[in-house]
Amino acid sequence: MRSLRSPAVVEAAAAATVVALAAALRIVGSGAGLPLPLLNPDETNIVPRAWDLVHGGGLDPGWYDYPSLLFLLLSPSQLGLDAPSYGTARVVAILIGLAGVGAAWWLGRVAYGPTAALTGAVGVAVATTHVAYSRMAVTDVLLTLGVTVTLALLVIGRIEWAGAAVGLAASAKYPGVLLVVPLLVAGWGRWRRTAIGLGLAALAFALTSPFVLVHAGAAWGDVSRVNRLAHDGWLGFEDDPVTPVAFSLRLWETVGPLVLVALAGVVVALRSRARRDLVLLSFAAAYCLSLLPIQAHFDRYVLPLVPVACVLAGATRALAAAALVAALVPLWWSIDDAAALGGHDDRLAAAAWIERAVPRTETIAADPSTLPLQGRKVIRLELPGPGRAFDARRSLGALRARGVRWLVVGGSVTDRVLEAADTYPREAAFYRSLAPLRPAFAVEANGRRPWLRVYRVYP
Repeated sequence: MRSLRSPAVVEAAAAATVVALAAALRIVGSGAGLPLPLLNPDETNIVPRAWDLVHGGGLDPGWYDYPSLLFLLLSPSQLGLDAPSYGTARVVAILIGLAGVGAAWWLGRVAYGPTAALTGAVGVAVATTHVAYSRMAVTDVLLTLGVTVTLALLVIGRIEWAGAAVGLAASAKYPGVLLVVPLLVAGWGRWRRTAIGLGLAALAFALTSPFVLVHAGAAWGDVSRVNRLAHDGWLGFEDDPVTPVAFSLRLWETVGPLVLVALAGVVVALRSRARRDLVLLSFAAAYCLSLLPIQAHFDRYVLPLVPVACVLAGATRALAAAALVAALVPLWWSIDDAAALGGHDDRLAAAAWIERAVPRTETIAADPSTLPLQGRKVIRLELPGPGRAFDARRSLGALRARGVRWLVVGGSVTDRVLEAADTYPREAAFYRSLAPLRPAFAVEANGRRPWLRVYRVYP
């Protein structure tokens, strides 16, 4: 019988404590906006398709902006339900997030030992962006899990298994294909094993996202459109600094001063240049290069770098001590974010008011990221963005001419347009034209929740 003070018992207890902390941070706030998908509108692209998989919709999602692995993982949570459930899907999302914390422990353990295991797991557990997206049924945390597992397998020399993990990571989100770079680095000179790994990567992807290959033309069109939009930019990022600086700021917002300790860990790794170091650094370099053309500087795009940074921050005991102290900053940020999601989301009251007061025969125009308005006659206005054409329906006269009787707008679009009015003059003029109107129903901004207004636009 092992002593309670044995290193293995102490390490297991520490790992369990970190996972428990991670669970608490993710569970609090995970019910925000339910039963509507108000935390992240991208859930509406994913959860209904997972529901369709187990309710006669077939295995082909018919939509290839993302590959299919997350749909498959979420589909069991939708069994026996009459409609897509965002709540049950978020339970799966939290479990994926916790698996990512455990995988970061494993990656740190096999790369640099117990201290890096602790910094890796703690860093991922408290990283603000990882915590936030672990509450949402979207793809980014699953991709990060795939990255972490693949790198751990490469560090211990399991090249064939790592190849299968590469395929699964790419099936979570297409940038997972960049893991081929550290696979080639780890397998250099062992070409037979590397070839088997690459073959297993292709097989794993094909088995879990087969219709991306069956409908390769349509999938390429979807992927090209998404990449083009990301490269052109996105509403809200017009005044960002150049891309390397912008994503550096996103990484700081995710792990705070821990990123500075990670930079010191990069120096240690560059001096060592052991296989473990080359595996971690080659992925980080390939992924950072892939971000350079992107002008849409979303915080979630830095997530695959988080476990690598947190493990490198534990490359030595001195760095690990500094990293654990630095982790108190993102811990505080994550607690503050969770607290901001507490309480009732008043946008649900707006949805309930529309259900009561607006006849289903009447047409509603709505901005993106406001309310889903399922089962109603809705004209969904296009999201403004750099290089995108003006949506001519953003005019009270045009809406009335189309028979629209109601308009729903919210701060997540309106405020960003008005902050960049020089870039979007016609859109800004439309939102200013609403000022004389009295909302039929209004929700004020509350913490991280944007305001929302429902207007009558009868002729």
